[in-house]
Amino acid sequence: MIVGWARGVAVAAAGCAAPVIIIGPGALAEVMGLLAPADRPADLLVGTETGDDAAVWRLDAERALVATTDFFTPVVDDPRLWGRIAATNAASDVYAMGGRPLFALNLVAWPTESLPPEMLAEVLAGGADAGRACGFAVVGGHSIDDPEPKYGMAVVGEVHPDRLLTNTGLRPGDALVLTKRLGVGIATTAVKRGTAGPALVAAAIDSMVASNAAASAAAVAAGATGCTDVTGFGLLGHLRKMVAASGVDATVRVGAVPFLEGVRELAEAGTVPGGSRRNREWVAEVVDSTVAETDLLLLADAQTSGGLLFGAAPDRAARAVEELTAQGVPAAVVGEVTAGTGRIVVTR
Repeated sequence: MIVGWARGVAVAAAGCAAPVIIIGPGALAEVMGLLAPADRPADLLVGTETGDDAAVWRLDAERALVATTDFFTPVVDDPRLWGRIAATNAASDVYAMGGRPLFALNLVAWPTESLPPEMLAEVLAGGADAGRACGFAVVGGHSIDDPEPKYGMAVVGEVHPDRLLTNTGLRPGDALVLTKRLGVGIATTAVKRGTAGPALVAAAIDSMVASNAAASAAAVAAGATGCTDVTGFGLLGHLRKMVAASGVDATVRVGAVPFLEGVRELAEAGTVPGGSRRNREWVAEVVDSTVAETDLLLLADAQTSGGLLFGAAPDRAARAVEELTAQGVPAAVVGEVTAGTGRIVVTR
């Protein structure tokens, strides 16, 4: 199940296991705009300027370090499963840069007076499960006593500087590939409201614990240079950052986008998390659409541990989708990139 494993503990949304609540993209952009630009060392290949998924520091001509962090409140009932999802989500940022995670540090906020240590041990065991599955070591971390439970990781990985994937790397003529189904935010909201069936619950969990390692390898093999993972800002929110940073436009064909079965009907009935609605509002000024509002909300749905979105030459993108599909990854070509100035067209 996805809700209710720690009733009575304060969490920012109703219940304990609740949809992930992040600072909205518009508010975050406003905060970042108040910061003075920092001096950029020559070996800092990726910093904060383009809203990329991780920072990248060049060590030499063959190696660069990738560093990222992510944490959130519970999204599922099972503590061990929450730990696994949170750790998989944190490592995804390394994969989105074309790298592989090496090691991670746990980040823990825990209400020690209201939740037992055995439960925290289960959360940490879930993080270790993800580390083993993804091939990285979990080596300690940091914890604080907090009335609201939170868990995640700081992850360090490596990448070859010449095979780095970034927000700035989309090119006119690229086909856009998405590697996981959308709708996790709607699914978890539906579970909290008691309107999601067991098949949808199982599909959402399977999606959240699935690593993006194969998708990252496929993107690099396809010659991609632009990539992101689709998480809290939804597909449209993350794509907005990419097209702006790359100086291009993009078209998304909603009929080609894979969704968890049943989430469209839930969205039409009004089951849409607040974060997804904020994402939709944030992208409105750059989106030209010929589709229904429900379609746009689905494309803006806030994801937890979502898939990768990358651009590659059409023939190589099609080959990547074929290879990923053969591995059980629900990848699809969902649009294309054209010359432009940072706009997104959404069509059927």
